[in-house]
Amino acid sequence: MTEAHAARYVHTNIVAADWRRLVAFYTSVFGCKLVPPERDYAGSDLERGTGVPLAALQGAHLRLPGHGESGPTLEIYQYRKAEPRSTTAANRLGFAHIAFAVDDVAVARDSVLAAGGDRVGEIVTLTTADGRRVTWCYVTDPEGNMVELQAWSDA
Repeated sequence: MTEAHAARYVHTNIVAADWRRLVAFYTSVFGCKLVPPERDYAGSDLERGTGVPLAALQGAHLRLPGHGESGPTLEIYQYRKAEPRSTTAANRLGFAHIAFAVDDVAVARDSVLAAGGDRVGEIVTLTTADGRRVTWCYVTDPEGNMVELQAWSDA
């Protein structure tokens, strides 16, 4: 990118079956904050922009923790009519997961499970190329979207 076209990360979108349930999950488990107003879009501009005939959606943006009031958001939208999802898999092509740094991976995983999420793999600890250690695991939110939980420490 040239300086005239410099980019800044803004948000990641999740298309939800129940957007309010996912908003409640990400605010209660990870401390994301609702960024008003709630969204309710429909009409020809949305149809043309999304390429979805008769597109209509509702949802909200959540400020991700740790980046201040102007940090990126998690955009959670529910379309009136949505395409079915494929199976959850760490090796599925395309965007795979979002990640949150946590103090204790096991405690965070238990919070995810208690809030309706699920396990994907086991908690493991790896030593990285720079000698640091990362303890991590994959879990899902209540709709099967993968989330990585990670905690870093020095060697």
